[in-house]
Order: sequence, then structure tokens, then C-alpha cells
Amino acid sequence: MKRILVPTDFSDNAYCALFYATRLFKDEACQFFILNTFDVDTSVLTSRINTSKGDLLYQKLSCESKDKLTETLHSIVRDTDDLDHSFETVSVSKKLPETINKTIKNKEIDLVVMGTKGASGLKEVFMGSNTVRVIQKVKGCPILAVPHEYDFKVPAEIAFATAFRRFYSKEELEPLVKIASFFNSNIRIMHIHEEEKLDEIQEHNFKKLKEHLEGLNYSVHWISKFNQKAEVIKKFIAEMNIDMLAMLRYRHSLIESITHEPVLKKIGFQASIPFLVIPTAG
Repeated sequence: MKRILVPTDFSDNAYCALFYATRLFKDEACQFFILNTFDVDTSVLTSRINTSKGDLLYQKLSCESKDKLTETLHSIVRDTDDLDHSFETVSVSKKLPETINKTIKNKEIDLVVMGTKGASGLKEVFMGSNTVRVIQKVKGCPILAVPHEYDFKVPAEIAFATAFRRFYSKEELEPLVKIASFFNSNIRIMHIHEEEKLDEIQEHNFKKLKEHLEGLNYSVHWISKFNQKAEVIKKFIAEMNIDMLAMLRYRHSLIESITHEPVLKKIGFQASIPFLVIPTAG
């Protein structure tokens, strides 16, 4: 059974991400953990004068969190009564990335799924600050970020953006391979290159990647880096009708340069399709 963690701030976007995940794994029995974190001001809790106020605030926020989680639970059970999924709610007064990391370990989570935009609904950014923070800080578990109000669509075309700079292990690629296998997807290996030829390390990694993808439908697309990487990826997604974007995350990886590119707001590169980020040990 796959164990999936879905953080929620009770926005429509968060529910869409949860619903998307239930449909993505509709043919597999899954245990979903729906997580809400609420933050009580530390100064309120530590001040002697305000201890009682802090307790009251904690109780109030805790009750609100649990009540809304119960509403979400009832909704998703109703919307997935045709699927073999089970659901559990988790309410915690801690920071989101820290809580996700602990829950991944305690609940043996296989995948984290979350919306790209929270209740603030900002449209001009790549993805919400919470999502970027989670991608940067969560370790040891793949993350699937689902765009705002994204209706489920079979991921027939999956883009895997890579520079071939890092060795790919079979375990790391499992989330990508599993999803592609479910839907008989075409994997579009997207190489944004600055040199005309691969060096020896890149050639080795490319060979290993092809071995891990054996039996799947895949093709390789060589793309010159004329613009910012975000712009190049955005154009490729549109031209190839890509349904899901996947990347490995490691130090100095493509995803790290994308989430830190200062031009993101200017070019309007929103996460328009589900985005699978696979963390690595390196």
C-alpha cells in the first residue's frame, strides 16, 4: 500500500491536490494522511503574563484545525467512494517543513502531494512560498506539486528535465517510473545543454538512465540554453503538450536554479502542470 501525505491549509487548491492524488493512484490501494499545521505565536506562549491567553489561543486554533480536517475528510471520502483508499487526519502546532519531515519518518510516507498555491492565491509567482520552502527543506521523499484548480488529466506526456550531471539510482527514479508505468506515459527526457557534446560523466549517467527506463516509452530532446532555464522549460511544456514535469533535486541541480531564478516573477513561469520533485541523497 502506498502511503501519501497531503498538507492542507483548507484552500481550494489544497483540496484539488488531494483529489488529484486520489485519481493518480486510483488503481492502487493508498493510505492518505491529510495534514494541517497551525502556528501559535511563540511570544504569546512563553510570556508569563500571557500564558492563559496562549493556552486559549492554542485550544481555539487546535479546534478549528481539527474541525476543518473533519470537513475535508468527509468531502474526500464522499468524492472517492469508488476507490480503494483510506484516510487519516493529522493536526499539529509546528512549522510545516519540520512537521512534514517528521511525518515522513514516523508514518513511512512514500510521497508528499501539495498544491502550488495556498490561501493567498498569488498568481504572479512560480509557486507558493510554502511549496518552495517544502521542496527546499523536505528530505528523503518525492514531492508532487499540483497547480491551482488543476483538473485531473492522465499524465500521457511526462517531461524529465536533466543535465546528466548526476548518477541516477533505480530507487530514486521509482516515482517517475511507477507513474509512467501506470498510464503507459511517454517520458520526454529534456536536456538543456550549453555544450554540444556530453562529457564522460554525462555519457555514463545518460547510459544508466536509459537502463533504468528500459521497457518504458521515452525519447530524448536536446535543447540549447538560449534563455533562462525556466523560460526554456515553459516553452517545452507548451510545445510538447506535457502533462507532468519531473526533476531530481540535489545541490546545484536544475530545480535549485529554477526555484532561485530572480526572473521567475518577470516571465510569469507559473507551475501550470503537476511538478514531481525527487530528492536525492547528494
